[in-house]
Amino acid sequence: MTWVLSGFGDEIDPDPVVQLSVLEALGARHLELRGAWGTGVLDFDGRQRTELRKLLDERGFGVSAIASPLGKVSLGLPVESELARLRVAIDLAHAFSTPYIRMFSFYQEDRDPADMRDDVLARLRAMTELAAKADIVLLHENEKDIYGDTPARVLDLIESVGSEHLRVAWDSANFVQVGSRPYTEAYAALRPYLEYVQVKDAHMADGKVVAAGEGDGELVETLTALRDDGYRGFVSLEPHLSAAHALGGFSGPAAFGQAARALRRITDDLGVELS
Repeated sequence: MTWVLSGFGDEIDPDPVVQLSVLEALGARHLELRGAWGTGVLDFDGRQRTELRKLLDERGFGVSAIASPLGKVSLGLPVESELARLRVAIDLAHAFSTPYIRMFSFYQEDRDPADMRDDVLARLRAMTELAAKADIVLLHENEKDIYGDTPARVLDLIESVGSEHLRVAWDSANFVQVGSRPYTEAYAALRPYLEYVQVKDAHMADGKVVAAGEGDGELVETLTALRDDGYRGFVSLEPHLSAAHALGGFSGPAAFGQAARALRRITDDLGVELS
């Protein structure tokens, strides 16, 4: 069995040449595109798009997903502002030949999540409808402090929207950081909708992010189950081993390599090839 290895290049270095060189050295031929040259992907100008596409083609790389910050905003902003950003993300997805756009489900901002539900669902339905028209799949990531941070609320979102164009981007560390045990409490319910795996781990006691298999994210159990279920999609490294902030994180080349080797130790034991 083979899974497709990818990674957040901007966790390695702002320079996309360095990003691709490190990913290639680690055996990856795909990039999860969140940013380059210190610019977030949704803010790329035409020159940056053209230059990066040329570089990817020259190096023989594909883009696994547009790692957008869509939905990492307040519900107080008008819905049209996120739909406008989604149109940009869709254009980028088509330009970089990927069907996937990562997104989120709006900051809680100390509100009771139950009071947010109707507003969140209305926005996600509008976003999913727009994505469906463009033949794009939105991948909801379970980030802490957004509506869809716990397994139950992620399931509620996916099933309530009820579209093949809204699917789960699984992040074990983020589940740990909201006090959930990913495999034990989330895997069985979310597996029917799980279409993309982002790899990082974390300690339950303090939320500290660590390499795969070194925390409480039940990575071995989860990846074993995915192997047994016949999963054949992307596994994307998002290590956050040096720094983390609201819109992403950073590892640097050395720590990123540490994260990749930790993942390969697990997949080698499972008999899964990463390519």
